[in-house]
Amino acid sequence: MGIKITGTGSYIPSHIEKNENFYNHQFLNADGSTIKNSNEVIVEKFKAITGIKERRYVTEELLNSDIAYYAAEKAIEDANIDRETIDYIIVAHNYGDIKYNSEQSDTVPSIASRVKHLLQIKNPKCVGYDLLFGCPGWIQGVIQAESFINSGIAKRCLVIGSETLSRVIDRHDRDSMIYSDGAGAVIIEKSEKEGGILAHESATYALDEAHFIYFGETNNTEITDKRRYIKMYGRKIYEFALSNVPKALKSCLDKSGVSIKDVKKILIHQANEKMDEAIVKRFYKLHNMEMPQGIMPMTINMLGNSSVATVPTLFDRILKGKVENQEINKGDVIMFASVGAGMNINAIVYQY
Repeated sequence: MGIKITGTGSYIPSHIEKNENFYNHQFLNADGSTIKNSNEVIVEKFKAITGIKERRYVTEELLNSDIAYYAAEKAIEDANIDRETIDYIIVAHNYGDIKYNSEQSDTVPSIASRVKHLLQIKNPKCVGYDLLFGCPGWIQGVIQAESFINSGIAKRCLVIGSETLSRVIDRHDRDSMIYSDGAGAVIIEKSEKEGGILAHESATYALDEAHFIYFGETNNTEITDKRRYIKMYGRKIYEFALSNVPKALKSCLDKSGVSIKDVKKILIHQANEKMDEAIVKRFYKLHNMEMPQGIMPMTINMLGNSSVATVPTLFDRILKGKVENQEINKGDVIMFASVGAGMNINAIVYQY
């Protein structure tokens, strides 16, 4: 017996925002001063660090709850279940529904309630709630779903990670190029098959790190703007992630009893290609090993950083054969891992 993911689904927005589209932006430093380099140089340096060539944005009429629903429908169909038998709908996000060109986020009712409404689930015992945990939110939702099932509170859960970061980016901030939109969903339930979730790890570092990612004003100090935008201290996050995520991965793997040599894939939050690679290399260094070729599938180059959606989207796309030269086979041991606002870290060891 195991607690397994029995269905996956994702929604990739149709609008492609290429790096070249940022050539006409007015990028400014945090204090409003002009950046000396041309936008072409700024964009090229950005690509070299993050690996991002393009990202996806939702079209104007869509909301976060809409794309969460689209991903959920696909996961339900993939699992071939009756939606009325879902006990919990857990939706990880950070900014709720934000209408195009709106100054305000909308989180009442919860995104989970909106998704349940769109799914037309009648059963009142299907409970929906939202989870705010930064970028690691979807993984945390999976951990909570496993706990519900283990305790007997639930038999089947729908866990979604969905975000529309294009609605909270400051066009005058270079970091705006990182963010994107997307949604991923899974059905989790008890299975007679072996494997599933073998171990998990979570941590929150908030003494000095709580505000490494925050909501702040535009970099353009010459305009009056009531809106607030997603902001971050990139260097601090990079150093924090390299110091703490590899140790969390090792702790999680040690709990599982699985040898690192048996890990086939590490599906890490698509935050920054250089950072992710450095994290995984350091994880293997803790085991006196070199990072194996192809162990870390990446989609950030084409999809950008969609926060809570990156890991479930990556997982779904690999299973559906949409990531070149990557596959997950029956019995494979993989790891999910993420780091983000809070500052939060988590990981799961999972046997497919």
